[in-house]
Amino acid sequence: MNVILLEKVGKLGDIGDQVNVKAGFGRNYLIPFGKAVPATEANIAEFEARREELEKVAAEKKGIASERAARLAELSITIPANAGDEGKLFGSIGTRDIAEAISNAGVEVSKSEVRMPDGVIRETGEYTIDIQLHTDVTQPVAIAVIPE
Repeated sequence: MNVILLEKVGKLGDIGDQVNVKAGFGRNYLIPFGKAVPATEANIAEFEARREELEKVAAEKKGIASERAARLAELSITIPANAGDEGKLFGSIGTRDIAEAISNAGVEVSKSEVRMPDGVIRETGEYTIDIQLHTDVTQPVAIAVIPE
């Protein structure tokens, strides 16, 4: 399936790129979420007419993400959790818990923006978690998990 990207999609392309993707990815994700349109002649002409507007909107989104990243850089988050004597948690700290703690500290973050490639946190200690606010803007945040 050949599509035209309406916004930057990580590891796929930038605004205006015509890319060939699997039909399910295009039909079920890119097109319904407004990230792409099918690459027909009419859509290509319409895109070229709107290119400047789309690039302006993308630049505004990146600017907003950069401002949020600057506010996140100043934060140091502490999350209290039930833990045993050896520092093992009863349960775990996941993306929802981290997003909630950061949002309570004053910067709104959704759980889909929290990146935890090593999985959930299961022990007390200090961690650095990446928050991906935009495809080009990722901000590390210091998180300390302490026993309650």
